[in-house]
Amino acid sequence: MSSYNVAPLAKLAEQFERLPGIGTKTAQRLAYHVLKMPREKALEFSQAILSAHDNIHYCNECCNLTDKDQCSVCANPKRDHSVICVVEDPRDVIAIERTQEYHGVYHVLHGAMSPLNGIGPEQLTIKELLARLQNDTVTEVIMATNPTIEGETTSMYISKLLKPLGIKVTRLAYGIPVGGDLEYADEVTLLRALEGRREM
Repeated sequence: MSSYNVAPLAKLAEQFERLPGIGTKTAQRLAYHVLKMPREKALEFSQAILSAHDNIHYCNECCNLTDKDQCSVCANPKRDHSVICVVEDPRDVIAIERTQEYHGVYHVLHGAMSPLNGIGPEQLTIKELLARLQNDTVTEVIMATNPTIEGETTSMYISKLLKPLGIKVTRLAYGIPVGGDLEYADEVTLLRALEGRREM
């Protein structure tokens, strides 16, 4: 920040800079943008932040974000409640929903196991997932954690917990992206593509 400093503006820019992926220049741009808003628009903006903060919580079934007791997926009787897709983050639910091909329900872990960062099974919603499997209606759990070391570790850990329950556990197939060249793919991606191959 330069020596020319308007304290409230600097404080606003600082708040924006705390957001992930926002650097100093972008934070300053956003702060100036908010400053140019009419007062009622700025009030609307601040009210939207407070309302989201006050009213959004975990779905009492899948731990996704919702403003009701159950999220719209869990509350939908047309969804296949015998199949649960386990994801790390609420944004992963949005990504899978965009395909319009998945008709089961979800379970959001809110992270992945990472002992180096002090994240173990207790910090995730694994016990809530296990509680959902007690009523014998679930036949398959799809592990859709990210293809990272943390995601794989989490997937393997949960898979070992579920195997004795006699529930089918599957893993998303990862492979070559559409439009990608084989020569640029790393060994793990190629291995996943080979493992996830299917008949044509």
